[in-house]
Amino acid sequence: MKTQKLIVISFMLTVLSISFFSCEKEGGCGDTNISASGGNDSHNSGQNCMQCHTNGGKGEGCFSAAGSVYNSALISPVNSGKVEFFTQANGAGQLMYTIQIDSYGNFFSTADMNLVGLFPRVTGPTGTQQSMSTGLSSGKCNTCHNVSTSKIWAD
Repeated sequence: MKTQKLIVISFMLTVLSISFFSCEKEGGCGDTNISASGGNDSHNSGQNCMQCHTNGGKGEGCFSAAGSVYNSALISPVNSGKVEFFTQANGAGQLMYTIQIDSYGNFFSTADMNLVGLFPRVTGPTGTQQSMSTGLSSGKCNTCHNVSTSKIWAD
């Protein structure tokens, strides 16, 4: 009887440890995860990154800003560029933050950034720039772009 109980307890501990250590999320919101030019660790271009990369989500780190940038045909993601956040529209005012676009067209950052009221400007791989004329209400770019507004693009 004691042997059976020990086997059951041992089995339960094994199952619990496998469940605990197989979790996709490594360190929660404390993880640093910032896109880099030439980086290729991102995925799900065009999707709402903040569905997973948020407190309690399965993604690595909690993003303060994230989105995807496409070419002007709106078919393929660009493979480099940057997203800048200014205090005034059309790249005017003070530059507050810059995030590089990775090789899958995604940009993201876990850095502590307050983007509310800032104006993003996207620069594509050939230098084409696109600016948003209204200030941001959040850094969840793909919650509007590719849903209720067109995709973000810059060649």
